[in-house]
Amino acid sequence: MEIDLRSKIRDIPDFPKPGVRFRDITTLLRDGPAWRHAIKSIADVYRDRGVEMVVGPEARGFLVGATVAYELRVGFVPVRRPGKLPARTLRGEYVLEYGQDALEIHLDALEGCSKVLVVDDLLATGGTIKATLDLVRQLGVGVVGVAFLIELTYLGGRENLKDYEVTALVRF
Repeated sequence: MEIDLRSKIRDIPDFPKPGVRFRDITTLLRDGPAWRHAIKSIADVYRDRGVEMVVGPEARGFLVGATVAYELRVGFVPVRRPGKLPARTLRGEYVLEYGQDALEIHLDALEGCSKVLVVDDLLATGGTIKATLDLVRQLGVGVVGVAFLIELTYLGGRENLKDYEVTALVRF
């Protein structure tokens, strides 16, 4: 049975500031059959591609990525804001519209892996996911693909991911 995932994503106008339309996945998360369909849809694209680990940036990337990892029967590696991981980390900085931010991954998080899938909830401008991919690449691991529940096509984030296979279930 096909499920219309777009209809499960709520639009919230003017959040977090005027002029922004927030795509809220909490309405998708609470619908068990739709959530299962979304996770299985992403996993099915990469199921036979040799994925050894799923990597996801905080925070909603944890929800989507960990669930995809479970479906693929592989582990999950979180990529976090600075100072949140307890062991030695590799840090990557990236530019935001009005400043900079940074992400970190444990130095030993991908030991023994050669292929990962990077998963997040949303592709907007691509800054966060590009920083995540840079960390994975610095650890010497190949990326099978990058997957999202939602892609905001009008922000052009896919252009920052030209070197990767990109999967997005719903495009706005």
